[in-house]
Amino acid sequence: MDALKYWVAFNLIPGIGRAKFALLDSRLGGMENAWKASAGDLKAAGLDERSVEAIISHRPAISPDAEMEKIERLNIVPYTCNDPRYPSRLKEIYDYPPVLYVRGSLNKEDEWSIAVVGTRRPSIYGRQVAEELTADLARNRICIVSGLARGIDSIAHRAALQAGGRTVAIFACGLDIVYPAENARLAKEIMENGALVSEYHPGVKPRPEHFPRRNRIMSGLSLGVLVVEANEQSGALITAHLALEQNREVFAVPGSILSPTSRGTNNLIQEGAKLVSNYTDVLEELNLSMAAEQLEMKEMLPADEKEEALLKYLTPEPKYIDEICRESRLPVAEVSGSLAMMELKGMVKQVGAMHFAVVRRNTRK
Repeated sequence: MDALKYWVAFNLIPGIGRAKFALLDSRLGGMENAWKASAGDLKAAGLDERSVEAIISHRPAISPDAEMEKIERLNIVPYTCNDPRYPSRLKEIYDYPPVLYVRGSLNKEDEWSIAVVGTRRPSIYGRQVAEELTADLARNRICIVSGLARGIDSIAHRAALQAGGRTVAIFACGLDIVYPAENARLAKEIMENGALVSEYHPGVKPRPEHFPRRNRIMSGLSLGVLVVEANEQSGALITAHLALEQNREVFAVPGSILSPTSRGTNNLIQEGAKLVSNYTDVLEELNLSMAAEQLEMKEMLPADEKEEALLKYLTPEPKYIDEICRESRLPVAEVSGSLAMMELKGMVKQVGAMHFAVVRRNTRK
């Protein structure tokens, strides 16, 4: 726990991101030692001149104890990337935040999430589609991730809550600032039925450059991104393209070719995004048609050593069971039984006769 305040303190220093946090933690024997290190020690750890200067110049004005007290007063919990509570799916992306600030709770089942994004000025059609799709996904125990912005974001959060589901809002500022301010009540409801999440320390105001950075967290937390309505310059398209870079699925709702707010989504479909006309299109693409039942199976029957071992030999490309047996050196009866159980849990899917592919593997970089 004592080390946590130094993670928080370093997170206040500009230019110290994931890679530099890793260097400081590993090469200086922990973040407390790194905080107290001299300029020479910081250079020896592998930091560049600019980063060393940033640490030396900012460090005297930062009190790790005072910053932790501020966070605790606001009921914010910081998760470091080494914390077991840190979302494992987010750690799959290259530029994951070294520290996440959380108000509310991130649960294990939130790993089965979809980011829902779109225009801030939806049409009546876009509003209706966003409400219906989001509510149906939430009823199927899919956590809805969005950015609390006006328009589609707010609609998605509210629809998830009204359907009795969980939702997570990603901020582009500190969690003590609700932006836009009109969503203060919505943010409170989300905190009570999900989580507010940010990589920014309390007090950090929303800035234009923060929003694209925020979007990578939205897509990184999710299995896929659903774009409901977006014009050709929409920030929602940034989220969709980040999702592709992160090996996430991209879904888009088609719209009228005469509507400016559908040009972005229609273009995404032309580029290969999955066309969505019903929530089942999303669930089937992600092999989550029985999401609720699969979650119950995973809770009742957590993965055993054999299943963990088989995951090493499974890929998104289907493999024939004989090949899996040969690579794992396990008897066919054991492999067959384990694969059947893993399919029930939603970990793998059978593609054709006795060909299996992994659905989603939480690799850590």
